[in-house]
Amino acid sequence: MSSSKIFSGELPELMYEIIKYFRNDFTTLYSCILVNRLWCRLSIPLLWENPFSIPTKNYNFIEIYLCNLNDDLKSKLNEYVSINNLFSSNILFNYPSFLKHLSTQLIDSSVMEWSMNFYSENGYFIDLNSIVNFDRLVHSSLIKIFIENEVNLYTLDIDLFFYHGEIYYDNFELILQHPNFIHNIRNLNLYITCNSFARFSYNNNDDNNDMIIKNFTSISQIINLHQNLKKILLSYDNFPLYQRLLLSKDYNCLNTLNTIILFRIDFKGLNNLDKVFEQLNVLESIHIIYCYPLNIGFTQQIINLTKPFKLKTLILDDGAQIDESLILLLQKYGDYLENFWYEFKFDRSISRQQFFESITKYCKNIKFFQISEVEIYFC
Repeated sequence: MSSSKIFSGELPELMYEIIKYFRNDFTTLYSCILVNRLWCRLSIPLLWENPFSIPTKNYNFIEIYLCNLNDDLKSKLNEYVSINNLFSSNILFNYPSFLKHLSTQLIDSSVMEWSMNFYSENGYFIDLNSIVNFDRLVHSSLIKIFIENEVNLYTLDIDLFFYHGEIYYDNFELILQHPNFIHNIRNLNLYITCNSFARFSYNNNDDNNDMIIKNFTSISQIINLHQNLKKILLSYDNFPLYQRLLLSKDYNCLNTLNTIILFRIDFKGLNNLDKVFEQLNVLESIHIIYCYPLNIGFTQQIINLTKPFKLKTLILDDGAQIDESLILLLQKYGDYLENFWYEFKFDRSISRQQFFESITKYCKNIKFFQISEVEIYFC
């Protein structure tokens, strides 16, 4: 079959099938660029799928992206520093179109490193406030470039920070204004962090509650823009902040979302977790990582579900506050479990023997298993 493809003129297709195995081997891909035009044409898209994550400490790719700026944005950047010498007319590829994975946090860190190098190399001395504003403008300019080039993203990681009830991410509204930018993303990861005041005010201050609910409505919008969202990650802070989002019947991923990852979620006082999972119709994979407390209040809701709770990963530490109800969880859903990692102290109501017997009896499909027992010493 391969020989027939060679003789039928499909050599580029075969070469790509080979070269794509070097997707994360950046040194080899750089070498492939120098072989000939064909190898270069096949390697460049792989190198530019996620340039913000390449650990080379070379941020010149940002300058190549900025060559796509319109005149208005170029003028705004020139108000801070002269960047006209960055723009080359000898651009061989439409580099933004190759982007597949995007992280707002990596954009921030990359732009910061690039701008500091740029100031140093060109002898610029500007105040801190101007540096911050310049970096923000570069960040938003990059987002606009990606939007204008209609990139087809596979993964989007958005880091949102709540401070006094307000969302702090400059380009959140910009993304919401361009639904096609995230229309077909396969994996959306929302990293939502609140300062302690926001967590406190959610439960104790009506004005701040309204502000947080308003902002989570915006987050619901970004989920609702997806026609085929399959995976979502929620991380940190009090679950009530996510509860409104997950219980909403307005977003259209109820029949597409098949993977949900919960990372360091506080389930304390939770009353509607069963309703969240009942309305997800095609959920195939649930991953609970360092969440707490996993006691009777949590497990009782889960074991009462009418739909299968396909728990694939359970990673716990001593903060999980487990009790004997963990045995009930393993008894009903242990057959789905593939990854189990537990770091704990055996000073609980659950005994060693009871714990290991339950793992052996109910968890037949585990692929990764690790227990780190921490002994307690009393002086």
